[in-house]
Formats: sequence, structure tokens, C-alpha cells
Amino acid sequence: MWSDVVDLRDFYASDLGQTARRLIRIRLRGLWPDLHGQTVLGLGFATPYLQPWRGEAERVLAAMPAAQGVLPWPADGLSLSVLADETALPFPDLSIDRLLMIHVLESTEPVRALMREAWRVLKDSGRLLVVVPNRRGLWSRLERSPFANGRPYSAGQITRLLRDALFTPLGRQTALFLPPTRSAMLRASAPAIERIGQRLFPGFGGVILLEATKQVYAPNLVGAVAPRRRRAIALPQGLRREGSN
Repeated sequence: MWSDVVDLRDFYASDLGQTARRLIRIRLRGLWPDLHGQTVLGLGFATPYLQPWRGEAERVLAAMPAAQGVLPWPADGLSLSVLADETALPFPDLSIDRLLMIHVLESTEPVRALMREAWRVLKDSGRLLVVVPNRRGLWSRLERSPFANGRPYSAGQITRLLRDALFTPLGRQTALFLPPTRSAMLRASAPAIERIGQRLFPGFGGVILLEATKQVYAPNLVGAVAPRRRRAIALPQGLRREGSN
């Protein structure tokens, strides 16, 4: 089940959404502390997490699945967001250094096709970082956030999914130990709750973050990706398909 892009926008504009974004950003920044000279793609609804990298990376782009919808991003300057089929991304082979997936894996049905596209667009030295709802966490059980939509994953499930798609997992973390609460007092204590959760209950965070690198010795995957026509509503300026005029 897809979350509508307007509902996602409204969640991240709320007090609870801002807290979730801040806590997840800390983990993302710890995993990817320096992206100078990199091309970064956010797939799903990743724009709340891409902003810190805009002044650092060479290029930052956002692709939003057609079933979810698209919103212009960023608010200033030319739009860097594109509406696309997540199983046929409008980007050249080996064009992306870092790929962040959030609010996509739990909702899409053709998961294998999505992972093939991620493998295709990533450079041989590229890194993939997925953020998914944790099956053991409260955020996947309480319908107060988009992390309760779609299929949650266990740590073992998301690890096997990436390995089956010919990615090598590098490290796994969890975040959002704070319950999805409306209490301003609890939200103010979120940093302390995160520290306690990481130390005492590492398997019960609301989301799982897993970083992986692609396996370049993957003949079966390369042969499985048949040439196909890829379409998008709008392609961000500066990254055009090979062979276009």
C-alpha cells in the first residue's frame, strides 16, 4: 500500500515527522559523512533527508514512484525531483554513486525489478542505503506515520533481500526508539531515548537502515535486465540519458 505524496509531505511537516526526520538524519549522516563529488539519488520519498547533502554532493536528485505521486523539490531553484516508474528508472547505467531508498521497498510489489534497477544505475563502486519499517518496532504497528503502511521487514528479511539482489550488506543500524507519540515531553527526550535504545534494545527501533555495495561479478543479474523503454514526467536538468540530444 502506497502512501500518497501529500500525506508524506504533511507527516514530515508535523511535530512527530520533524522528530523522526531528525533522528533518522543523524544515522544517515553517520553512515555517509562525506559525499563531496558524488551523485546522490533518493528513491521513494527521500526529499526530507536529501537537503543536507545539497551543498556537498556534486548532484542530488529525487525520484518518486508514479503510484505515490511527485512534488517539486527543492523549494528554491530548478526542480530536482522526477516522477518515474521505480522498475524503469530514467537514468543511465552506472550513473549514481549513492542511492538512498526510503518509503518505497515496503510499498512496491515488483521488489525484484526495483532492486535490479538499483543495481543497474549504481556505479560499480556505488553504495545503496535502504530505510525500511522494522517488523519488531512500534512504528510499523501504530498508524500515526507512513512507516505503518505496507510491509515491514525484519533484519534477516532485508538482509536476504539485498543479498538475493546481488548486493553485499556492509552494516545495519536501527533508529526511532521513541514511540510515535503526540507527547511533546517525550519528543523532547528523543535523543536520550535513542541512546538508551541503541545500547539496550538495538533490535527494536522503528526503522532499519542497511547499507550495501553492489556485486560487480553478477552475470545472472546483467542477463536478466532486458532492454526496455524508460519514461518519466520530467528529468532533472544536468543528468540526461545517454544518447539523448
